[in-house]
Amino acid sequence: MVAAAAIAAACQGGHIGENEKQNENEKQNEKQKPPGATQASVCTGEISPGPSPLRRLTNREYDNTVRDLLGDATAPGRAFAEAGEALGFDNNADILNVSELLAEQYMHAAETLAQNATADLPKLVGCDPNDDGCIRGFVQRFGTRAFRRPLAQGELDHLVAFNHENRAITDTRTAVQMTVQAMLQSPRFLYRVELGAPRAAPSDTWVPLSDWEMASRLSYLVWGSMPDDKLFAAAAAGALRTKEQVLAQAERMIKDPKARDMVVDFHDQWLHLAEIDTIDKNTTVYPDYRPEVRPLWRRETEEFVTRTVLDENGTLTTLLTANHTYLNAELAAFYGLSGPTGDTWTKVALDPARSAGFLTHAGHLAALSKPNQSSPVHRGKFIREQVLCQPLPPPPPNVDVTPPELDPKLTTRERFAEHSTNPMCKGCHHLMDPMGLGFEHYDGMGKWRNDEGGLAIDDSGRVEDADIADPAFRGAAALAAKLASSTQVQNCVTSQWFRYAFGRAETGADACSLQRLRDRFGATGGNVKALILAITQTDAFLVRPSGGKP
Repeated sequence: MVAAAAIAAACQGGHIGENEKQNENEKQNEKQKPPGATQASVCTGEISPGPSPLRRLTNREYDNTVRDLLGDATAPGRAFAEAGEALGFDNNADILNVSELLAEQYMHAAETLAQNATADLPKLVGCDPNDDGCIRGFVQRFGTRAFRRPLAQGELDHLVAFNHENRAITDTRTAVQMTVQAMLQSPRFLYRVELGAPRAAPSDTWVPLSDWEMASRLSYLVWGSMPDDKLFAAAAAGALRTKEQVLAQAERMIKDPKARDMVVDFHDQWLHLAEIDTIDKNTTVYPDYRPEVRPLWRRETEEFVTRTVLDENGTLTTLLTANHTYLNAELAAFYGLSGPTGDTWTKVALDPARSAGFLTHAGHLAALSKPNQSSPVHRGKFIREQVLCQPLPPPPPNVDVTPPELDPKLTTRERFAEHSTNPMCKGCHHLMDPMGLGFEHYDGMGKWRNDEGGLAIDDSGRVEDADIADPAFRGAAALAAKLASSTQVQNCVTSQWFRYAFGRAETGADACSLQRLRDRFGATGGNVKALILAITQTDAFLVRPSGGKP
């Protein structure tokens, strides 16, 4: 991969971003790598886990967890304060702090959830809630599921005493409600705490996870939620201690419908699909546009990636180059295609000269455009940063980033020509525009166009500063094919999945885990499901640094 330093240097050559900092993640990786070492040479056979930070449940994970814990599908987390993102994902441990506002939202959500849960008290508790033995048993059972591990004796005693104190001053139902509410506000529920299990003190640098911690690692990776009964049973039986046991559970879990939510969530964030929700188009330029099409655009890509990865055992090449998609009747009509009827999402074959996986989906292209025109800059920037993992510095504050005005006598390529000649622009734009111009047969709403207002379209381009031997291409389909053949792209996607799975950046300690993931991804022909399963077999997943170190 071309390092971020090289990207920065290229931009500096055009007098852009002289004072920009090098990407911190790349910089840290380079710092921790032994001098002159390659990734492969770092794999010495020694177990080397990266950091294991304390991770708060994301808003999505919170909703999934209360759904599986309480059967409550009201999804209160949708109204919680957003954490933002780091390294492109909202589950990065560095940003998952608890603000005063979020703490208040947790309190109100716990009150409502506990009230709903105790509406049918006998069903929840399973015995006479006025009996101390019944309450102790309920707290033990419910607490084990809420905290994703058995309660310590002190925790159990404290919660039982809390219930008893409240029962003395209020009614039985309210006392149970307050007990449930207390557990839902506990850090043991809101955070995924991992201390490790030094069963045999195998090393002074790492310890294995406990079976209960491993159950949670698996469930929050594959489902974004708490363990199910089978996973809890495996943890209780001490049956999550070998790579084979962990893999067997992961293979079972990825077949569950809940895994679809995980695949959607990753691709929503990696592909920036949330930006589709706020698209607005100039209806004078695009009279066919209406806001109601936005959820259909997003659903198309989510259906495509989920079915490709989980149902078709698909590869990265399929995601990038497939000449089919999934449409319902309404979206098919938008594209001018026939076949689907009603609201059922159906697989539809496309013209291979005009289609390239998710890259040519209308929602994706419309989000990477302006309200009144396409945007080769945004489209090229997406490929550079998300598919090649080459972060670009932002433009300096004194540079006008307003796109050239529409001119019926000029094509987009001609209007943006200054980017390739002006020394203030070309240093960075040669890394974006030549790729983005390859999508010019797609207008600002993502629809195919044969010409641009009667002017001939030149969709030729180049993939600069990448591991592609012949960088020249013509059209989006040809660009996608080149990206699909790139080891750099394959490694980038591996890194994106690593960051999503572990909620943090790669470090030098992860070099061997990453190399093994890349090797596995390559050996399976870029099979995405195989990559997800391979994550569970890495040092980074199976063990953690010793001494409780984050």
